[in-house]
Formats: sequence, structure tokens, C-alpha cells
Amino acid sequence: MNGGRTYIDSRFLQTCDIVTDEQEIEPSTMVIFGGGGDLSRNKLVPSIFYLYKENELPGEFSLLGVDMADSDNEEYRSKLKKTVQEHDREDFDEEKWKEFSESIFFMQGRFEKDETYEKLCGKIEEITSPPDGGRKNVIYYMAVPPQVVPLVVEKLKSRNLCKGTFNTKIVVEKPFGHDRRSASELNDILTGAFDEEQIYRIDHYLGKDPVQNILFFRFSNTMFVEIWNRQYIDNVQITVAEQSGIAQRGSFYESAGVVRDIVQNHMLQVMGLVAMEAPLAFRANFIRDEKLKVLEAIRPLDRDSIDKWMVRGQYGKGEIGGEAVRGYREEDNVSPSSLTATYFAGKFYIDNLRWAGVPFYVRTGKRLPRRVTEICFQLKQLPLRLFGRSCDVMEPNILVLTIQPDEKISLRF
Repeated sequence: MNGGRTYIDSRFLQTCDIVTDEQEIEPSTMVIFGGGGDLSRNKLVPSIFYLYKENELPGEFSLLGVDMADSDNEEYRSKLKKTVQEHDREDFDEEKWKEFSESIFFMQGRFEKDETYEKLCGKIEEITSPPDGGRKNVIYYMAVPPQVVPLVVEKLKSRNLCKGTFNTKIVVEKPFGHDRRSASELNDILTGAFDEEQIYRIDHYLGKDPVQNILFFRFSNTMFVEIWNRQYIDNVQITVAEQSGIAQRGSFYESAGVVRDIVQNHMLQVMGLVAMEAPLAFRANFIRDEKLKVLEAIRPLDRDSIDKWMVRGQYGKGEIGGEAVRGYREEDNVSPSSLTATYFAGKFYIDNLRWAGVPFYVRTGKRLPRRVTEICFQLKQLPLRLFGRSCDVMEPNILVLTIQPDEKISLRF
């Protein structure tokens, strides 16, 4: 207290910069279970190589792919190089890749076999450099179907590969289980084998810069902070439209469908960021807590609500760019009588003080006319029409946050 004024000293009220935890990456090995799959080839390895090019990885970093395919180090490196080149056509650095690929290894093994994990322990010892005076750091990345994760974790636990032998972390990708029961069971298995601070449950969609920028846009611009509520916003529309089909993921899509693949993870995460209250600070736990409040406030859906507000569909055969494409039921590893949805649209309500009565429209699908991911906010119309006849159609003000293919924010007024 000073001169009638009270000063509060809090690390969460600093205005000079965003306080972030310092990250120092020690020598480590990332073990990718499912190292030969689409996620590893198309997402993980290109991203890790990008970090390597930017000098964000220690020189002693190594990557070990574990899969059932019969392959060796050189063949595995060659396949990964081809995929990375496709993702990085203009800036592919041959010399950097040569350096990086020397730290890439492959181990063939079946996930259900005990000898796979005995072999894995020896392989980690062989390729991993320990930090000064410490245990070897190992990151297990679960790039496998959700039903395989419990099997792998139990095998790691039985060989003392979770806490004892190495200093470990585990990364579990979405989908996290198949339903609520399997998700709860998976969580029990993970926490029974690893401590909570060792476990990373992730949704790779949240790593996109435009998705993270939602928070900065919302809470650092006065003109939008004040109108971000039911008083000014008529409706919110979240769209994830894709031109592509399911590619070679027929078996996965038959078990997942568009709701498990996109809606209940990516789209609800985005809805949480759009609708949440301001977190106490830009920290993971605080942001998670505010998103959780949004999810808990979503109006429960009974059968009548689902029939009234939800629709699903499935793409048929047609043409794209003048070329014939197959319908979903003609795709590989898909039942000819499949009822799996590849399109979903629905309306949700968030029953809290900020959003009561504002519909959130969610739509996503494969084989749609164009590829776009965007969030559209339609503002309410003014009741007075001073500059036109009462029968004139007045276009509403619209704010659009585009995530892909082009990152942009646009305002129509």
C-alpha cells in the first residue's frame, strides 16, 4: 500500500513479455512405435527434420522406428527421404539430410512379442548418448492405432522400460481410445506405468500457428475483446473441408469415421479456444482449465437433439479436376455396404453466461469442393435500417479466421 494505492506483485501480471519455461534439450532418442506408418512418414519425421535444420535438436539426438515391416536402416532412411522431399520440395537440404539420416535407425519387431522389447532395450543402449552423469533419455511416441497402445505400454512396463532403466517420456496421439470407457482404461494403464509428468497426450492440430494465434487475437485486441459474446455475435461456424478422400486409410476410417477422426478432437479443441474465458496466464494448465469449462458447458444431446441438429454423409464417386475418383465404398479396405460417415455437420450450444443462445455450427468432410479450414463469426444485425428500405437485404458483419490453406484474418463490414 502506498499513498492510498495497492500494488500487487504477481508473476502472472507482468506486461513486458510472455513468460515461458526454458527448454533445454538433452541428448535423447525418440522411439516411434509405428515408425513405418503414415503419421511417422508424413508428419513426424518431416517435422523433426525441420527442427534439425533450424538447429533446435542436440547433436546426439537419434530416432528409432519400430514396426512390423521387414526393413533395415538404409531402406528405412530412403523411404523417409522420399517423403520429406515431397513435403519440402523447394528447401530440401541434401547435405543436412545426409547428416540427419545417420541418426535414423529401424528395428523390426511385433508389438505383442516379448523379444521385441528385449531387443529394443539393447538397441537404445547402442544408439543413445547419455547426458553428463545421468540416465539415457528416451521418448516413446505412440504412432499406432489406439487399441495397440495399451499392449505396448504393458510390455514396456513388464521390461522395466517406463521408469527404471531409462529416463523416459511417452507421447500418445489422438484418437485417445475408441470411446469414453476405452479412453478411461487407457488413461489408467498409462498412469499405472508412467508418472503423470512423463505423459504427453497430444492433438497435433494444436501445433498449427494460426490455431495458437486464436488466443493472441482474442485477448490482445480491444475492439474484439468487447464484442466476443452473445450480445454481439449471432453465430459461430467452424469448417474443416478437405478435397482429398481417405487415401490408404480405409481400415482406420472404417473403425473411426469422421466424428472420431476430426470432430471430437480437432474441432472441439478449436471450439474451446474460441469460446474460453481468458486464462490466468499463457501456461498449458491454465489454458486447459478454461477449455475444459467450455466443454463442460456444451448442452448435452439427447436423441431428439441429434436427429434435429446433426447430419452425416458419405462421399460417392465423381470427378475432381476432370479425373474420375472413387466413392468411399469403392476405396481399399472399405466394406461395400459401409455406413461410416465421411461428412458431418451439427449445431451445438454452450450454456454459459458468455455464449447462451449462440449456435456453434460445426462441419467437416472429405471430397468437398475446396480445401479450407476456417472459423467464421457472424455478428448480429442492427434493428434499425437507416440507409435502405425495410425490404433490402443487409449483409451482416463477418469476421473470418482462416487456418488453411492460407493463414489470414479477414473482416467484412
